[in-house]
Amino acid sequence: MTGHRHRQAPRDCPVCGDELLLTRLTCEECDTELSGVFQACEFCALGAADRELLRVFLASRGNLKDLQRHLEVSYPTARARFAELLERLGIEAADEVEPAESREERDRAVAILEALASGELDADEAARQLEELA
Repeated sequence: MTGHRHRQAPRDCPVCGDELLLTRLTCEECDTELSGVFQACEFCALGAADRELLRVFLASRGNLKDLQRHLEVSYPTARARFAELLERLGIEAADEVEPAESREERDRAVAILEALASGELDADEAARQLEELA
């Protein structure tokens, strides 16, 4: 069986949407097969982009600034993408989720400060915009 093309297994049933069970394992070298109900890897069903995001995050030892640089996006965007990944994995608990309104305000404040740092805004305009958020 060596030389078979490996495909990414779907996580959910295409008929009813329920989670699929892993029921058969095969050795490519000797064709041994095991049948049963096995626990699937929660990370294996992630798409290529999510696996790469997770790989970069882990390689940078959890540094979101490194993730931001790798993705070539703003810090709030990198943080949002990582939060979406956590949600897809079912990791983020409901009590840890920041309300959308305060998250939007925080993200807007970060965007204003980034614009100030890059020279797009002067200090007076950044201060004015930050005061409007308060």
